[in-house]
Amino acid sequence: MAIETNRETTETRTVILPYENSKEYYIESLGEIEKKPVYDFFKRALDVTVALLFSVLLALPMLIIALLVKLTSKGCVFYHQERLGLNGIKMDVLKFRTMRMDAEEDGIRWSEGKDDPRITGFGRILRNTHLDELPQLWCILTGKMSLVGPRPEREVYYNEFEQYIHGFHERLKVKPGLTGLAQVCGGYFLKPEEKIVYDVDYIKNRSMWLDIKIIFKTMRVVFRREGVK
Repeated sequence: MAIETNRETTETRTVILPYENSKEYYIESLGEIEKKPVYDFFKRALDVTVALLFSVLLALPMLIIALLVKLTSKGCVFYHQERLGLNGIKMDVLKFRTMRMDAEEDGIRWSEGKDDPRITGFGRILRNTHLDELPQLWCILTGKMSLVGPRPEREVYYNEFEQYIHGFHERLKVKPGLTGLAQVCGGYFLKPEEKIVYDVDYIKNRSMWLDIKIIFKTMRVVFRREGVK
């Protein structure tokens, strides 16, 4: 457990993590990663094409989801959260709200997964089907995220993890993704020290072929309803 201090309001908030860590981990330094202009061009083209296509095809289902979120629990439809993107630049991640509005009233708290009591009834359905992630298509269209890459995390978690996973910030050297190698190979319940291994491996070996394989594996995970966060 740690304390985060908000410099603007001098408010202290408890950061609750689900486990204690007694070991330290050291992540290899990637230095300046290899530039891949051809790969970057086609990756961006794939991001825009897929995000735009699904935004159009799923416009009506997303509207229905938005209405159901509003009708089944008090509060706003969308959940905005500041996370770190490429090179540590702060960005807003957009999701359909799946928790109560007072979910972090007592402090920043790591999700307990499908058994988290803060999740609403309809929110549980959205998480089980991963439909809560659909608004992130907008983040992909605006270029803040990609279809494939390390999942974005909050700055406070980066600071926490870096205390015992030295080099955790290495994953910020590429755009965060809607899905990633860690999610399709290890699942959403991997510990940070386990996820970073997959993230570094992805950064070192990133290619269009690897991205496409991850996308197809993600589709299989979604249809089988595996790896619910």
